[in-house]
Amino acid sequence: MSQKLKYCLVAVVTAIVTAMAMCCIMFYALGGSAAKAVDYLRFIMTAQFVESKFVDNVTTETLINGAIDGLMKSLGDKYSVYLDESKFKQLNEINHGSFGGIGVVMSFAEPGHCRIMSVMDNAPGKVAGLEPNDEIIAVEGVPVASLQPEEIVYRIRGAEGTQVVLTVRREGQEDQDYTLTRSNIHVDTAAGDVIPDTEIGYIRIASFSENTAEEFKKAMTMQREKGIKGLIIDLRANPGGLIKSCVDIADMVVPAGDVVSVVDKDGNREVYQSHKKDADMPIVVLIDNNSASAAEILAGALKDRQAATLVGVKSYGKGSVQTILPLFNGEGIKLTVAKYYTPSGISIDGVGIEPDVEIAMPEKPATDVQLAKAIEVMKGKI
Repeated sequence: MSQKLKYCLVAVVTAIVTAMAMCCIMFYALGGSAAKAVDYLRFIMTAQFVESKFVDNVTTETLINGAIDGLMKSLGDKYSVYLDESKFKQLNEINHGSFGGIGVVMSFAEPGHCRIMSVMDNAPGKVAGLEPNDEIIAVEGVPVASLQPEEIVYRIRGAEGTQVVLTVRREGQEDQDYTLTRSNIHVDTAAGDVIPDTEIGYIRIASFSENTAEEFKKAMTMQREKGIKGLIIDLRANPGGLIKSCVDIADMVVPAGDVVSVVDKDGNREVYQSHKKDADMPIVVLIDNNSASAAEILAGALKDRQAATLVGVKSYGKGSVQTILPLFNGEGIKLTVAKYYTPSGISIDGVGIEPDVEIAMPEKPATDVQLAKAIEVMKGKI
């Protein structure tokens, strides 16, 4: 190596180190600790070295995206995730009540397993021949056991008109690949009618999106006009969603008072309340081990305030709150920022909510025995 080249290399390295050192000094001056400054310096130096020396071309964007993804995974919290542009778009579509998908409701109650709970009529899943109780064991060849539930959902959903290959296991048959063409799935997240030959209303809440409270109010108003004397709210296989939507529904069915308390890492507490004056009709709530998050908030509030009887099996046990942070290139992160507590001050995170009347669905049910029990309980109230 020539003397001139050595001087050039020394100058470049000196410039880089000086720039990094100045960044660390500024970071420290703005209130960061010396230890944190050194950690940031380690990251910058590593990223710079990898980008300049890795045998193949790699962009800064790729490195930063990978670093953010790794940062989220290092938290050890399955609900805190990095969402690339495609996944972030999907999340927004789901929260608005529509998305490109295959029209199935999935259960993740068994760790490492994904089972189909129900299949929507006329949706791609129904057309392809998928059935309730089928187990999805791989998505595009990637084993489900190696993925988090959220990753499975994001891999199955996608742009309308695109295809996804699912490997499905069905009892008594060989595993089979199904190629499905995604379509736009618009979900009425809250819908129902009066149960035939009764004075009992029924509303199924599939999830809590932006329009759910409005849909719930519309369904309940229609059923009231038909003269119902009691209401069954079905929260089975409801994965949760927007807390605001849940609280807006609670305002229609939970007696005035606390609905849920949200507590952050600093102990700051935000209490959401209902303003409903009177419990004007008996309520029965159906829950199962896939009722999670906002579904558990509503069920827990109704149970704690003695405004409903819960029927089914113990709920999932997700008692944490996530916030969405959009980033610069259409992507974002979802981060757990708080835990919630029922009106009685109980955190159900990892525990779940016990029903008042326990009844499990048989492995191959001929009828909906849980709904039948809920109707029986309601008839005893009215």
